[in-house]
Formats: sequence, C-alpha cells, structure tokens
Amino acid sequence: MTRLRTVGAGTLLGALVLVGLPVGAWAQPVTDYQMPFPCGQEWKGTTRSGHSPSPRSIDWNRADDDGDPVVASAPGVVTTAEASSTKGYGHHVVLDHGDGESTVYAHLDEVHVVEGQHVDQASQLGTVGSTGNSTGPHLHYEQRLDRKDVEAWFDGAAFVYGSTQRSANCVDVPMAANMIGKPAAELVIYRRAKRSQFLVQRAGKAPKRMRLGTASDEPVLGDWDGNGKANLGVWTPDTGVFTLRVGKKSTSHVPLGSASDQPVAGDWDGDGLWEVGVRTPATGTWRLRGADGSLRSVVLGDAGDIPVTGDWDGDGRTDLGVFDPTTATFTLRREDGDGLVWTAQVQFGQPGDLPVAGDWDGNATTEVGVWTPATATFSERRAASATAARERTAARTFGRPR
Repeated sequence: MTRLRTVGAGTLLGALVLVGLPVGAWAQPVTDYQMPFPCGQEWKGTTRSGHSPSPRSIDWNRADDDGDPVVASAPGVVTTAEASSTKGYGHHVVLDHGDGESTVYAHLDEVHVVEGQHVDQASQLGTVGSTGNSTGPHLHYEQRLDRKDVEAWFDGAAFVYGSTQRSANCVDVPMAANMIGKPAAELVIYRRAKRSQFLVQRAGKAPKRMRLGTASDEPVLGDWDGNGKANLGVWTPDTGVFTLRVGKKSTSHVPLGSASDQPVAGDWDGDGLWEVGVRTPATGTWRLRGADGSLRSVVLGDAGDIPVTGDWDGDGRTDLGVFDPTTATFTLRREDGDGLVWTAQVQFGQPGDLPVAGDWDGNATTEVGVWTPATATFSERRAASATAARERTAARTFGRPR
C-alpha cells in the first residue's frame, strides 16, 4: 500500500544538502526495497552534487568489491539487460517493480539476466565492475518513480547518504521435497544468509535446519544417492557449479551452465537417481544432464517464466514445467512411453506468487502449488481422486513473510 511518510526540503545527504525541493516530495515507495547486495554484507553508499542523473543516485563500495555479486532489491521484471555498452551506465540492468517504480544497477562487470526475465528478490543480477563512464569498480544504483530518480529507501527507512549499512536482503525461497522418507513431500525453505540454511517443516516439531550455500547461491533438492529421500544442493551463478551433498559430509561438485542460467534437478530417466540441469531463459532451452555426463536439450517456456519440475504422470520420471508469475499459470510438459509430448496449462495462485511442486498426498504423482511472499503461505493444489471428486486446495504457512 502507499505509505505517507515523507522527507522535506533540505534533507541531509551525507555531507550534501539538497535545497529547493518542495516539502513532501520524497514519499516512501510502495516497493519494500532492500540493499542490492547479499544478506549480511556491509557497503558504503555515497553521492555528490554533480552525480548523474541526480544526487539521489548511490555509488556503493567496499574493500576489494570488484566482481562481487549484485542482487535484486525487490522482485521485478528485467526491462533492460545491457551487457556490451562502453558508454554511460556501461553494462547495466533495469528492473520494473510495478506501481511506476524501478531500480537501476550500473557499471556492472557481468550481466546475468535477460530482458523480459522475472527475477525474485535477492536473485543475482550480475557483478560489480567499472564499465561505461566509471573511474573504478563500484555499483551505481538508482531507485526511480515514473523513470525519475527519487530518494532511496531500504528496509522501510530512508537511506542516509554517506553511511555504511548492512544488507537485510535475507529472504526465504520456497521449496518442497520428500526429505525424511515419507510418501508425501515436506515443505522446505531456503533461507538466504551469509551461511544459508534449508529449513524442513515437521509436524509437531521445530523445523529441521541444515546449512549449505551462501546468500547468492540458488537452491536445489534431489535424491542424489537413490535412497528415496531428497538431499541438499546449491548452484553458484558466478562459477556455474552445483554443490550436491549426501548426508552430513559427502559433497560432490558438478559444473554445468553459465551465470545467466537457472538451475533445476530431477530423475530424468526414472532410475531412482536424480541429476541436475539448467534452463537458459533467453531461449527457453533446458539442458538435462545424464548420469554419464551427456546432455539432452528440451525447449519450454520463455524469458519471463520460472522453471518447475515434477513427475506429473506418476511414471517415475521427472517432467518439466514453467510458471508465468504475471498470470499465475503453470505449463506442464510430459512425454509418454511412445515419445509423444503432451502439455497442459493449470492456472493456480495469484500474480506475484512463487511456484512450488510436490507430491502433497503421497500418491507418487507431483502436483503444483504456490507460495505467497506477503503471508509466507503455501497453497497446494490437490487433484481429484477416488475419495475426492473435485480438486482441492490446502494451505499451510511456513517461512518468513516479506
């Protein structure tokens, strides 16, 4: 909702005082912005009177920051992903957050997203660099309203220009998998932090907590050892490497994909052992890795879709799917024993929800679901069955609301 707190003329920006602005010009944004860096990192943000396009822009720095991850301040759609310019902003990304609000991330070394792509809060957009009109590595950052710079806000407070602040961009990522060996899937949260955690919901008990990954890694779950229970995994965008853990100490590393890909996992051949894969948003191309290292390519979805996987037909093999967050529509793909490909569309949830998939009732068939960030509510779609003539929806709350 629109917030009423405003900042009047003559507000102090570090050592700089802006004058001549009308009182009440800087309203708190609708978007709940967080700093454009992974959870827990400390960065200093400065400006100057001649800062282009305005002194409300921020130049972020910390020691040895060249190549550090830059992440999304809030969920949004990529409207600009410029990865070759040598002028002005250089390599830069612009995100549209709705309500006329947007953010700019400039002078990047690498750009990891493409135009039209939907990105979640805290997802990596690229890396700090010094491209374009820049004299040294830093992140040039702007918050905009109707394409004009406005005063920056983070974590519900106006930013004090010239200060050093710690990033509270520490969101939960919703997941689901069979984590403890029971037929039905458990709800899982990947909590982004300097040392990230997977939290598994357990009936009547505190969540089970397991550490793996960092705040800028992307989580995956899969049965890497074929024992019927899902194991932990993360994929690091900067290196394109999966880190897969079995038990408490056994860890393997699988290189696959580039920084602009999206990680996925599944039992592609139905042998009980899960493998990894990646999807390239720009082309909708999935590359599924076999146990022997071979790759199979499938095309599904476009840049704005979010990948999901599951066994939609209960044949023991993981199928592919995508979720359009603007329409809350799943497109599910399956391939039958004769090699024929079938697709179906399922509308579930509301725009802005995040997709999940799991075997909610333990019948060996995966169903879709969504997680609503504002309430941390999982909504699970359960298909009609012999005991339930109509589709049902079950709702459970798990994780931290945003």
